Amino acid sequence: MDLDLEKFFDTVNHSKLLEVMSRTIKDGRVVSLISRYLNAGVMKGRKYEESTKGVPQGGPLSPILSNIMLNELDEELERRGHEFVRYADDRMILCGSKRGAERICESITKYIECKLYLKVNREKTQTGKINKGIKYLGYQFHVKDGICRLGVHAKTQKKLKSKIKELTMRSNGVSFSKRKRSIKAYMRGWMEYYKETELISFMVRIDSWYRRRLRMCIWKSWKKPITRFRNLIKCGIKKSIARSCANARQGFWRMAGGMVLHKAMSNENLRKAGYPCLMDYYSLLHVE
Repeated sequence: MDLDLEKFFDTVNHSKLLEVMSRTIKDGRVVSLISRYLNAGVMKGRKYEESTKGVPQGGPLSPILSNIMLNELDEELERRGHEFVRYADDRMILCGSKRGAERICESITKYIECKLYLKVNREKTQTGKINKGIKYLGYQFHVKDGICRLGVHAKTQKKLKSKIKELTMRSNGVSFSKRKRSIKAYMRGWMEYYKETELISFMVRIDSWYRRRLRMCIWKSWKKPITRFRNLIKCGIKKSIARSCANARQGFWRMAGGMVLHKAMSNENLRKAGYPCLMDYYSLLHVE
């Protein structure tokens, strides 16, 4: 059971949270200070808005107060004998069967909404087999050779492709130096997070598509035929072929997929120019 809490940080009930804290915090001044923090309000633009519920995000108290509230649910699940895993407000409950998962889903939802005064997102909460598309923190799971292994969920893959497309847009007005820094930061972070997954074939496909987009951006930046001709010559293309390619009237994307640009802006040349790919980071993280 993949349990999703709807807008958790925005819907925490202040009275319930203070009640939970008061069980263990005996110094009333601390509880009073936290209460004032919760009810301090927020500024949206130049307007002040009261905060009657929710935990202010961005400060050091936010994750602590959230965990205090969610610890109540943890203890309830332990009391019922359920196995589960939780990271922040993302939770997965492990059940013996689909019918059992549906029954637990109904009872836990009732507890969350009636006892903790939180809201369960019924559209995103789902039950199913762990190896049949269940998504948790961007991961999916599959069984291979009798062992449960990690994979990247289809939605996560789609999000990665969408982000790379955004970073390699040919008309976003970003300088190439800034583009390189953004791509490096994003790919390094993404690969660090998903380094334990088995997705080499996926990365090879994404890298191929990503390099074609880079060639498209570079080709567009050369603009004039004379500039394209000179740069192609510098990249080792014969004059006759460079002249024909420089004066071609085909679209940027189609040109980027041609053999001439693939040779001029080879994978190695792009790497030397400072454009990494996912497989580069994967290889660094899996050095023997």
